[in-house]
Amino acid sequence: MNKKFLLSAVSCLTAGFINSVAANEFEVRGNIELQGRFFIEDPSFPSQEDYYLSAAAAPEFFWSWNDGNDSFEFVPSARVDQHDDERTHMDIRELSWVHVGDDWESRIGVRRVFWGVTEFQHLVDIINQSDSVEDIDNEDKLGQPMVNFSLVRDWGIVDFFVLPYFRERTFAGPEGRPGLPIINADTAYYESDDEEEHLDWAIRWAHSIGDYEVALSWFEGTSREPILIQSPLQNTVPELVPYYQQISQLGFELQGNIEDMLWKLEVIHNDNPLEDYWAMQGGFEYSMYGIMESNADLGWLVEYGWDERGDDGGSNFQNDLFVGTRLALNDVDSTELLAGLSYDLDYESSSFLIEASRRFGDSLKVSLDMRLFSADEPQDPVYLFRNDDHIQLTAQYYY
Repeated sequence: MNKKFLLSAVSCLTAGFINSVAANEFEVRGNIELQGRFFIEDPSFPSQEDYYLSAAAAPEFFWSWNDGNDSFEFVPSARVDQHDDERTHMDIRELSWVHVGDDWESRIGVRRVFWGVTEFQHLVDIINQSDSVEDIDNEDKLGQPMVNFSLVRDWGIVDFFVLPYFRERTFAGPEGRPGLPIINADTAYYESDDEEEHLDWAIRWAHSIGDYEVALSWFEGTSREPILIQSPLQNTVPELVPYYQQISQLGFELQGNIEDMLWKLEVIHNDNPLEDYWAMQGGFEYSMYGIMESNADLGWLVEYGWDERGDDGGSNFQNDLFVGTRLALNDVDSTELLAGLSYDLDYESSSFLIEASRRFGDSLKVSLDMRLFSADEPQDPVYLFRNDDHIQLTAQYYY
């Protein structure tokens, strides 16, 4: 974790702690985790292993005062991995002070903010950087320093964001799997001379209109999606390094809840020095409640992803179809299962996932994830993971 970011976060923590000494509520919660990742096939690179064991912890400290109108939250995160030094890392997910007014809120510090409505890809979700050493699905996010001011009006909620520090994406190390050993994440290049200190900003309007939820956003700043380029340094072994462009991005979200159907759409227009483009992800989720006269609910998901740049654009989902099913037993143990298949209509490749979880007692949760990849074309991004079919077993203890 960057030293400048750590010092900045500690300063915010100290200031917040001083303000919360008079707190009338204090809570400690969180979880500790043991995880095993087991690969079915031999690795594509000699530096990689067949199985990986790791342990992680994410405590949460919460203060509130002023009749709940002020609160302070601190959520550090740490993981130790058996083989991958890059996956052995620490981060501050949350470290922020929130003040609630009559029709406004301010949020200052390090936070995680999620935008989007679709299931398999989140095009509009641009505030936080992906923590790719945690998992390749980009669902895990690094904490983002920010000042966020939110206005609540009858015609919608408007959020203003000032983002004073950029977080670089994490990548698996030479021993990490899934991963590419030729990526050197320790060296990054920027279009802006300010590099990670470039001042980014964003604005978002969201509103509910009957059965529909709509949002419109604008982002100006450093792209969270790095371009992997050949290192300009004279290295004996070829390596790829991240390059971060300056972009402007317009985002649109629409979700309609009509009877048993949930319609979802995300659209972006990305303006950047290399190639401007449109992209979209859209589909629906059909829910069946109380199947077979039980408490269980079954959902069917279908989505399509399109990127104007096509095969040469760098997107993993330039012309892809996604189908899946979600089962929730609605039992006391919160048993859930999600299975999904993504199929690339250009390369005819596919990836399959299963995510299942169940709680045991009040504190223990066990999750089983499986990912399978199939690709024959070397130009296809999925081809890089063709030998990385794996099963992941995670046990989390919550306190």
